[in-house]
Amino acid sequence: MTQDLAQGVNARGRAKIGARTLRTDRWWLAPVLTVTGLTLWVIYAVVRASMQSDYFVPAYHYLSPFSSPCLSDSCVAGSSLFGTPFGAWPPLIPFAILTLPFLLLFRLSCYYYRKAYYRSYWQSPPACAVAEPHKKYTGETRAPLILQNAHRYFWYAAVIISLINTWDAVEAFHGKGGGIGFGLGTLIMVVNVVLLWGYTLGCHSCRNITAGRLTHFSRHPIRYGLWQQVSRLNAHHMGFAWATLASLVVTDLYIALVAGGAFSDFRFFN
Repeated sequence: MTQDLAQGVNARGRAKIGARTLRTDRWWLAPVLTVTGLTLWVIYAVVRASMQSDYFVPAYHYLSPFSSPCLSDSCVAGSSLFGTPFGAWPPLIPFAILTLPFLLLFRLSCYYYRKAYYRSYWQSPPACAVAEPHKKYTGETRAPLILQNAHRYFWYAAVIISLINTWDAVEAFHGKGGGIGFGLGTLIMVVNVVLLWGYTLGCHSCRNITAGRLTHFSRHPIRYGLWQQVSRLNAHHMGFAWATLASLVVTDLYIALVAGGAFSDFRFFN
């Protein structure tokens, strides 16, 4: 029985259909769009994180999320909000190299992103009622996919990094020459942080942490209330997953253009 199940659509007892699918709609469109979107985002993120330039606007304390936290002596003066415990970074090494791997692992092991890249890159399966090309399926019981089970631990790291991004957004309320100021860059960074928190707190692991093991909600009203709020965010987890990818690019690109002198930040006051 186990062997038959491992063979999927080719298992004994299944209908022998030569065609990969009998669907006549454009079932392939969603996987193609997903592959295109994720690939373009990864290329942009890798290039920008490796450039080591145009990531900080000193006048308003705008720091790109791709370079936060900046802990190297190579960082521009004023961008290292937590000090510089490390020496100069070699070329092409992202300034946020200590945190980016945890964010990558958090996203890769996310339940939504698993669905996204399983269907698009691995075609396992690419769509409902469409046979996958793989002859066997072992699930997430072997390396490297067994690492998906560590998702909740990557979530803890994501919370810490979201707190750092929040502090960066607070620092962005910085006026030219001192004092409090508010510009378009500030607004963009705040929106990015709000979306990041929506994605992070809407994670399935967060639902489990708040009340996943409770058997009597009535005995734990506070945890039940938190679970309800997290569940509302979780219902939009896919939307937050894509919205945060977009907001990260917009935030970094805006800061890069202002830092590079392409245009000046639009200021609402100071």
